[in-house]
Parts: sequence; C-alpha cells; structure tokens
Amino acid sequence: MKLTLKIWRQRNAKDKGKMVEYPLDGIEGDMSFLEMLDVLNEGLINKGDEPVSFDHDCREGICGSCSLFINGEAHGPDRGIPTCQLHMRMFKDGDEIIIEPFRAKAFPVIKDLVVDRSSFDRIQQAGGFVSINTSGNPVDANTIPIPKHDADRAFDAATCIGCGACVATCKNSSAMLFVAAKVSQYALLPQGRVEATDRVLNMVAQMDAEGFGNCTNTGACEVECPKGISLETIARMNREYLSASLKG
Repeated sequence: MKLTLKIWRQRNAKDKGKMVEYPLDGIEGDMSFLEMLDVLNEGLINKGDEPVSFDHDCREGICGSCSLFINGEAHGPDRGIPTCQLHMRMFKDGDEIIIEPFRAKAFPVIKDLVVDRSSFDRIQQAGGFVSINTSGNPVDANTIPIPKHDADRAFDAATCIGCGACVATCKNSSAMLFVAAKVSQYALLPQGRVEATDRVLNMVAQMDAEGFGNCTNTGACEVECPKGISLETIARMNREYLSASLKG
C-alpha cells in the first residue's frame, strides 16, 4: 500500500507543534500499525532525519502505552483493541492517515506522539490498594466465598489497562471511566471493602486535582475503550461516592 501520513510533531511540551506529512510505500496489510511506524522511522533515520517518537511496550494489548489518536478515533478504526493490535488491513491503498497524541490538559505532550499519563498513576496511588495481606502470609482465597457474578464483574473492571482512550475521546477529557474501573474492581470484592470509603473519596479528589473534566454520559468512552469497560462502572462509583460522602 501507498499511504500519506499526517503526523503531529512536537519537540517538547513548550513547542507549538505542527502536522507534518510523510509519504510511505510498501506497507503490507498484515503489518501492525506500530510496525508501519517502525518502517517510517527506519526510512527517516536512513535519511538523517529525526524519527517520530511514539510510546509502546508490550505490543500485546496489555500495557496500554501505545495510545494514539488515529483519524479522529482513539486507537483507530477497529474496536476492542489498542493501537498495537491494529493492523494495516483496516486501511486501503492511497489512504491518508492522521496520527495525533491523546489530547487532554492532564496528558501534556512530552514529544511528538508521547504524552505524560502519570496523572493516572497518582490517581491509583491515592486509593488503589487493599490492606488485606496478599504476600508472605496470604489467606486462602476459598475462605472468603465470593459470588461468581461479583467476581466476574470485578474481573471485567480490572481489565482496564489505563491507556487513556476514555479521556482522549471524551469532549470534557473526563477520566471517570478509568477511575470507576479502578474503584469497581475493589468495591465488588470483600477484600476491598476495608478502604472503600477513603478509596473512592481520595481517588475522585485526585482525579479532580489533575484537571480531568466531568462526565456527561455521552457514552463515547465505553465505545472507544479497548477493553469494553461498561458505563455501569461509573454508576457504581457514583453510588460508592455518595455513600462515602454521607458517612464522612
């Protein structure tokens, strides 16, 4: 395939940045999107130009670091996958592909397509833990019976990889789906009830402090989430928050 790439280039957080156009040839449909960017960068390096910076790690859809905004969609045109699992068969010969970083006040650009998502880390540090002993002398799991329905819902919430697609696709740059997933994975299990009140209050407060917007229930976050995290998690977090506020 022959493609025309329009990629956001930005030297650092203070640089204004701009879109730069790159023609690219010889791309095969079985290549992943990141492999296509590797081909582009190899050509740029061979010409003595600076390669495009983009974030990635596992390339297996687990770490969430490969977050790119592709043709106006978080992670591109496919569904249920992050960028690293997007394949070039989703595009056609002659296509123009616009590639940008995830844009949000709380996700400042570091360079090119790489953004700083440490705000997510600080939200988790504010309450994403349990005091139940899980190492050294753990309690046998079978001593605390958990209904399968609850366990399944907790696991569904725990599949969140923290990529930030929910933030990037929300018109308010809201992190509610991410925070709700982290709250829910503990709130649904007895091991997480010990810190339940402090957890939701602290994580929501940190979310607000980081500059994320509020949720307006448009549902775009659920559509773009590569792990299919449901809006039900936001409703659960709201219930947890109300309950914790009344106790407070």
